[in-house]
Amino acid sequence: MNALRCPVVELRQYTLHAGQRDVLIDLFDRELVEPQEAVGMPVLGQFRDLDDPDRFVWLRGFEDMPRRAEALQSFYGGPVWQAHRDRANATMADSDDVLLLRPASARGGFPAPVGARRPHGERAASPPSLMLATIWHGNAPFDAAFVEFFERRVRPVLAGTGAEPLAYLQSEHAPNTFPALPVRTNEEVFVWFARFTDEGHMDDHLNRLQHSERWHDEVLPTLSKTLARTPQRLRLAPTERSMLR
Repeated sequence: MNALRCPVVELRQYTLHAGQRDVLIDLFDRELVEPQEAVGMPVLGQFRDLDDPDRFVWLRGFEDMPRRAEALQSFYGGPVWQAHRDRANATMADSDDVLLLRPASARGGFPAPVGARRPHGERAASPPSLMLATIWHGNAPFDAAFVEFFERRVRPVLAGTGAEPLAYLQSEHAPNTFPALPVRTNEEVFVWFARFTDEGHMDDHLNRLQHSERWHDEVLPTLSKTLARTPQRLRLAPTERSMLR
């Protein structure tokens, strides 16, 4: 998988009924991963939100918007979803929090996965890493100048504080080609992802960033003019079958 194999990415945040997250994850990992990929929708990663026991977060990719429509119609109109949708939907209080994204540059897409997806039920030999997704909400579109600012100014500071960005994406404003599944529209977001060995590693990065002179002098002045509100941070623990881990 090269960096742009998934030029369109959905970041999906589901709010679940209390106590239902592991029920959905077991069903999702066992029954719903390969059938989606078989029709052209790579499941990039699925996660437990460390700060919300009732939130399930996942990512899937598409080659382009027309193929997205075809793949979604094939899966949601097909026998696998028909067989499992009632059980899946019964776990969900809300599934409409969806951001449609695209890599912010040729270097911004997710890298190739290392190794094969773990079979369902097989435990990892070592604990998985954690992911941090940071969502910036802009007061205007994130243009080429901002992407250059991120790559030249922001990324080195993040890397220097222990959070080399794994991928960075921004809003895809193409019309929703599958209206049966809503996406958040009229929003400008820039989302970057980083991987950490554990919570201590993540906390160390956030602490170092908070005290970084370069962050305060070179990055925050531009961000303060660009962002419409406080960034959202998602601290994510990959499920056993997540390719991003």
